Amino acid sequence: MKNKTIFVACDTSDLKQVKKIIKHTKTNKLKIIPKFGLQFFYSKNGRRFLENFKSEFFLDVKLKDIPKTTLSALDSLKDLKNLRYITVHASGGFEMLKAIAKKAKQINKKISVLGVSILTSLNNKSIKDIGHTKTVEQIVIKQAGLIKKSGCKGIICSGHEANLIRKKYKNLFIVTPGIRLLGDKSNDQARVMTPNDAFKYASAIVMGRSLVSKNIKYNLKRLIDHLD
Repeated sequence: MKNKTIFVACDTSDLKQVKKIIKHTKTNKLKIIPKFGLQFFYSKNGRRFLENFKSEFFLDVKLKDIPKTTLSALDSLKDLKNLRYITVHASGGFEMLKAIAKKAKQINKKISVLGVSILTSLNNKSIKDIGHTKTVEQIVIKQAGLIKKSGCKGIICSGHEANLIRKKYKNLFIVTPGIRLLGDKSNDQARVMTPNDAFKYASAIVMGRSLVSKNIKYNLKRLIDHLD
């Protein structure tokens, strides 16, 4: 079970709560890496905390802009010595993905760039409202090809598309969010899956509310028992 990677979402601007999440999710049974999103990174103490963070971490900022702007943004993060994973929207296009993948290697060869596909809060109706004429599945498969071709390490996609991507791209690092333990509410996620089901195809999973809400230590035990 130690080979299973769990990215734990630290989605709060409360530094005290972030420290609690990190402390209470420590275990020698799983590889757990903290994931910091926009809420924490934009907070007053968030950026400073990550400058001095002593362990590897995932920065989920979902970069998306013209290549020059995203490269400048990435360059501004080079002081974050333990940054190991960073996200970029696949919808930013091939040239942007390729430029970021190349820049990340120049800054730190240990950084893995992950392309975000269709958000797990969206479904076929949602993307139709946006203006897409293809299904979520069709778009995600297309984006996976762009991500692979660009040189990015992997893709962020729901477990519902992970099996198709794994069949087509054997070595792509697949990260699956929208994970819920059995019986937990899906909340604002439209395409959810249990950890065991996700790990059939995913290289790693992202866990938020199912792991960090209420009693974190108890939730961690539930997760370990579920995966055992």
